[in-house]
Amino acid sequence: MTARLWAFALISCAVRYISSTHTVMPAGMHEVVIKALAGNTVPSFSRQTGLACSACHYQFPQLTPFGRLFKLNGYTTAGLKMITEPNKAQGSSLSLLPIPPLSATLMTSVTHLGRALPGAQNNNAAFPQQLSGFLAGAVTPHIGALIQATYTGSSGTFGIDNSDIRFAGRTRLPSGDLIYGVSVNNNPTVQDVWNTTPAWGFPFLGSEVTPSPIAQSVIDGQLAQGSVGIGAYALWNGLLYVEAAGYRSAPQGALQVDTTAANAIHGITPYWRVALQHQFGAVYAMLGTYGLSAHVYPTGITGPTDAFTDVAGDAQIEYPIRQTGVLILRSTVIHEQQSLPALFSATTPLAANLHNSLTTVRINVTAQPNALIGTTIGYFATTGTRDTLAYTPASVTGSRSGRPDNSGLTQEFDFNPWQNTRLGIQGIEFTRFNGSTRSYDGSRRNAWDNNTLYLFAWIAM
Repeated sequence: MTARLWAFALISCAVRYISSTHTVMPAGMHEVVIKALAGNTVPSFSRQTGLACSACHYQFPQLTPFGRLFKLNGYTTAGLKMITEPNKAQGSSLSLLPIPPLSATLMTSVTHLGRALPGAQNNNAAFPQQLSGFLAGAVTPHIGALIQATYTGSSGTFGIDNSDIRFAGRTRLPSGDLIYGVSVNNNPTVQDVWNTTPAWGFPFLGSEVTPSPIAQSVIDGQLAQGSVGIGAYALWNGLLYVEAAGYRSAPQGALQVDTTAANAIHGITPYWRVALQHQFGAVYAMLGTYGLSAHVYPTGITGPTDAFTDVAGDAQIEYPIRQTGVLILRSTVIHEQQSLPALFSATTPLAANLHNSLTTVRINVTAQPNALIGTTIGYFATTGTRDTLAYTPASVTGSRSGRPDNSGLTQEFDFNPWQNTRLGIQGIEFTRFNGSTRSYDGSRRNAWDNNTLYLFAWIAM
C-alpha cells in the first residue's frame, strides 16, 4: 500500500469515528485536570506521583494540560512519602525520593524504502534502534530533572541525549498566580511544554534509514546535544508564558571548543519563547512564537562567522471527543534568514549567495479516541533560496537543482496495548526532495524512491 493510500485510509477512519462518536467533555472536567499534576515522559514520573501515564499524556510523549504544569513545576510533584531530615539542628533540609528515579525506553523497528539505497539491503531491521536510560524525577522540593542517555544502534555509540534540569517555584501576585523557574538544557526547545516545537514535535519517532533533507534551520535540531543553555521562564495566571535563554557550544567527545571544531557558536546564542494559552469551554488553544539568533564559525573558532536568525510561529488546539478522546491540531512555521560571509568568502566558496533563506512548515492532526489507539496525518514542506554551492549534486543526499525544497505527507497509526507500550506503523510520502521530483540528486534517484514504510515497537519501563 502506498503512503498516499495509508493517508486516505487513516483520515477516513478518523473522520468516521469522530463523526459517529463526537460528544462534548462535561463542564468542569478540564478544570479538574488542570488542578492535578502528573508525569512527563517516562515511568519514573508515574512512580513518583502515583498516577497513571494517562494522567499527563494523551499518548506519550504528548502532554495533557497537567502534564505541562508538572514540567513547568520542575518535575517535583510527588505522591510518595519523602525521606526527610527530622533534626533541624543539622542546618540543612532534606527531601529525597524513597526510590531511585530511573526509567528506560527501548525502540526497535523495520524500514522499507520505495527504492533501496545504492549498495544497501532494503527492509532494514534495527534492534535496538535506540535504547535510552533516564534519571527523571524530583531532586529537592524545587529542583527536578529529566536526563537521558541513549545507545543508538546505527552508530553503535552511547551518549547524552535530550536533558533538562529545572528549578521552579510559584507565588501569588495581585494580578494572578505566577509559576517561575530556571532551566538548564542541551537542545533549544527541549524545555518546551507544547508538542509543536522541533524537540518534541511530530513525528515523535522516525526511521534512521530514510535519507535526510539537505537543509534544515539551526533551531530545527542543529544544536541538539551539542550545546548547553540556561534560561528563565514564567507562566502568569495560566495565560501568558515567556522564556529567555542563552546557548553556548558544548560538543560531546571534546574537552573544549578549539580549532578543530565545526559550527561552533560565537558568543551567546539567545533563544526566546512567548505563548498565549486559554481554555474556551471544552476547547484548549495556544498561539505562540519562538526563535533564536546564532553566529557560527563554519570551522575553528576564529575568522568570520555566519549568522542565522530563526523566527517561528506555532499553534496547538485540543478538542475533546467522547469522555476519553481528543483531537489535536498542531502547526509550526520556521523562517530562517542566513547571512553567510564566512562560507561565501572562503578560499573555496561554500555558498554562491551572501544571503539565503529557509522556511519550514509543519501541520498535523492527531485523533485519539482513547488511550488504546491513535492516528496522525502530517504535512511538511521546506522551501529556500537556490544556491548551487551550498546545495550540490551527490548520490542520494545531494540536490541537482541547487534548491533545498522538500514536501510530503507523514501518516502514522499507533496501537497501545498498555500505556507504556506502543506498536506503530508510519508512512512517509515525498512529493519533492532536495529541490526536485525526478532525479533530484543528479544520479537518477527520484523523490518517491525515499518513500518510507516504518514499523516500530516503543516500550517504556
